[in-house]
Amino acid sequence: MILKNYTIVEYFIIKGISDAPELQTTIFILVLLIYLLTLGGNMIILLLVCLDHKLHTPMYFFLANLSVLDTFSTTVTLHNILATFITGDNTISYAGCICEMYFFGFLICDELLFLTAMSYDRYVAICNPLKYHMVMNSRLCIVLAISCWLLGMIEVIPYIILLLGFTCYKSNVINHFFCDLVPLMILSCSDTSTLEILSLTEVFVLTIIPLLLTTVSYVFIINSILKIQTSSGRRKAFYTCSSHLTVIIILYTTLVSQYLSPSSNDLEYKKLLSLFNMVAVPMLNPLIYSLKNRDVKLALRRQIKFLERHVM
Repeated sequence: MILKNYTIVEYFIIKGISDAPELQTTIFILVLLIYLLTLGGNMIILLLVCLDHKLHTPMYFFLANLSVLDTFSTTVTLHNILATFITGDNTISYAGCICEMYFFGFLICDELLFLTAMSYDRYVAICNPLKYHMVMNSRLCIVLAISCWLLGMIEVIPYIILLLGFTCYKSNVINHFFCDLVPLMILSCSDTSTLEILSLTEVFVLTIIPLLLTTVSYVFIINSILKIQTSSGRRKAFYTCSSHLTVIIILYTTLVSQYLSPSSNDLEYKKLLSLFNMVAVPMLNPLIYSLKNRDVKLALRRQIKFLERHVM
């Protein structure tokens, strides 16, 4: 239903990834498979970190938090696609849309913050290895984790307050597969200039600043690695942070492309970037950390052998 007059809406219609009816089954199957892979991969990482005492280190503590974030963020964004196919209902209430946007926003912010904390962990591990356990103690890790969670929750609140102040919308059809900020800004007939300024400010504060901090950390890391005398030592040092660096590059590339120009009308392009960010990144995280991380692979083998001894 397209609203002919500017009015306050009680619900929105989620347009989805594609309008083509013949593609809906294929999209549903692909999204379901990707969601199950994402859920399974991140739950395996989380269980390994909890069960294997050799993974009870700051790096894997933050990785476990990252797995929780990826599981929740994928569920928040993909449940509309799955629910729409099963029930045939592609509507979402106004309150539900705002709640979905809030959870999506704070989970994305948390992911950036946790990746920044992980970069600091790698910096201490490589640049100050003798002081690593003294600096990255359990108290600091817990304080960093709580700070990341709380800051992400608080940061999104100004967006929600401004959105709640929008008095009308040109249409109630959202050209996206979930409730996102940019489509709602385009639909709104209220003045969105304040929200656009806030959006650009938040991009700088919670995207550019963490990226700069991560970049500075890796400048020191690379400098320390180059000072290592043996080639095997350099490879080992780089190997410990290669997984984190890969995730950083993938996530920041898609996020900056997606949100750097919030007033853009190229929604199809942003939709594809958002789909990649919401689907590929959480799915790739456990694969990257498991395939490129010797400790995770060894922990998985130990748990499999443990199950074989006690179950078989």
